[in-house]
Amino acid sequence: MSSRQQQPAAGNGPGGEAQPGRERRIAELPPRERILDAAEELFAREGINAVGVQAIADRARTTKMALYRHFTTKDALILEWLRIVAAGYTAVLDQAARAHPDDPRAQVLDVTRYFADGLSEISYRGCPFVNTIAALPDRDHPARRLIAEHKAGQVRRITELCARAGVPDPAGAAAAVTFALEGAQVSAQNGSVERAGEQLLCMVTAILDGRLCGS
Repeated sequence: MSSRQQQPAAGNGPGGEAQPGRERRIAELPPRERILDAAEELFAREGINAVGVQAIADRARTTKMALYRHFTTKDALILEWLRIVAAGYTAVLDQAARAHPDDPRAQVLDVTRYFADGLSEISYRGCPFVNTIAALPDRDHPARRLIAEHKAGQVRRITELCARAGVPDPAGAAAAVTFALEGAQVSAQNGSVERAGEQLLCMVTAILDGRLCGS
């Protein structure tokens, strides 16, 4: 689960354009954080294959030599970016747990609303995990393994919440919720479904209630 990813890159609008104040904020960051901020912005906007190390260094106002002191390879930088993205999604689950410690159903719906609210951003940039997988055909690439592990952990947590909520077939329900969350992001990116956020909330509510949406 957006991170600094799923949120718009700090200081940038939906299309990735710079906004007032960003340059001042970035200039105050330590070099490693400047590099990560630049990589986050460029990877999300242009994709990992289209962005070179020199472009990241230039955006971070540093040098390739300095970048390689912090990240030995571009792959290492991609991995750290994806860890940040994954941590952001995990934080959404954690926040839902804090907000509704005794209501697992409400936790699932909170997470769903987060996804629904983020669909407009996804429509500009696409899901960073989906985009990264598309750019890395090697299933054994460390970045793809990181994504797979993160997604498996997310499904486990949703399964546990469904079980606690008394939903029949918690594993099946969690799979259906995951399909809905993932599908909504792709639909927002390609514009195939109108009111995708509303449809997503409807579908997940129906899954938790053990009924078909609209039935």
